[in-house]
Amino acid sequence: MVSQNTTTRKDIGFTHEDFAALLDKYDYHFNPGDIVAGTVFSMEPRGALIDIGAKTAAYIPIQEMSINRVDDPDEVLKPDETREFFILTDENEDGQLTLSIRRIEYLRAWERVRQLQAEDATVRSNVFATNRGGALVRIEGLRGFIPGSHISTRQPKEDLVGQDLPLKFLEVDEDRNRLVLSHRRALVERKMNGLEVGEVVIGMVRGIKPYGAFIDIGGVSGLLHISEISHDHIDTPHSVFAVNDELKVMIIDLDAERGRISLSTKQLEPEPGDMLKNKDLVFEKADEMAERYRQRQREQQGLAEPEPDANGAGASEDLAEELEVAAVE
Repeated sequence: MVSQNTTTRKDIGFTHEDFAALLDKYDYHFNPGDIVAGTVFSMEPRGALIDIGAKTAAYIPIQEMSINRVDDPDEVLKPDETREFFILTDENEDGQLTLSIRRIEYLRAWERVRQLQAEDATVRSNVFATNRGGALVRIEGLRGFIPGSHISTRQPKEDLVGQDLPLKFLEVDEDRNRLVLSHRRALVERKMNGLEVGEVVIGMVRGIKPYGAFIDIGGVSGLLHISEISHDHIDTPHSVFAVNDELKVMIIDLDAERGRISLSTKQLEPEPGDMLKNKDLVFEKADEMAERYRQRQREQQGLAEPEPDANGAGASEDLAEELEVAAVE
């Protein structure tokens, strides 16, 4: 006579195949791009084995352990440590997944710099290299580029290596892996905090272009556009100024977003054309003429602004575009 227990075991018939099928049923499916929790299972010379609940321990190579350079896995991971990992690739022929911490840091770094750009924040970073086009820095671990036209210093670029610079964001584009910054804009913004439209400042001519002169005012550059030199017509700024000339100028616009300071001597002329006939008189009367300018501005602010006609709007846009090109150069 067969016992009841023996009959029950025979009826169940639970085989190795059934057990494997059960494991497959409850096995997690991991896909590239997933972020999962994992525990360090074993440290290797050039990586580590990570238990993420898969059939085979996953592997993270040393080059995927950080957005920064890592020489030894012990710098980042410790045995039995649990943390997040990014699944980088599908299983290989041995059923092993490849993981990354660097990718998580990379994604979060771009998120952070986008936030900083939205806040129009000023950041500081150390120049680690220069090239013909500009200087290289790291922001949140990401490589950033400062174009030469946005470096505000008279030092050779090579001497900037190792220096901390204040920077503003010009372009944050994760898809194109472009992070572009401006030293000039950060300095202009800082300088702007102590400047006002209508203020007269003393500056020195640092460069002359066909469209105007660049004037150094306390370490930052402002543009004296050719149309703001005098009420009289001028063929070229070279006919009025020379490099290293010292002069008084009035601030007529502070554009923090573009990092641009616009200047004028035309508004300081007691009579139209005095900048060409008697510069000394213009500079002598500068404060008096600036006060008249500010008074006119106050009076105009009390009036409704008229609708610009088509020609006026177009001329204004053309001048703004020309000034922007000048500021970059």
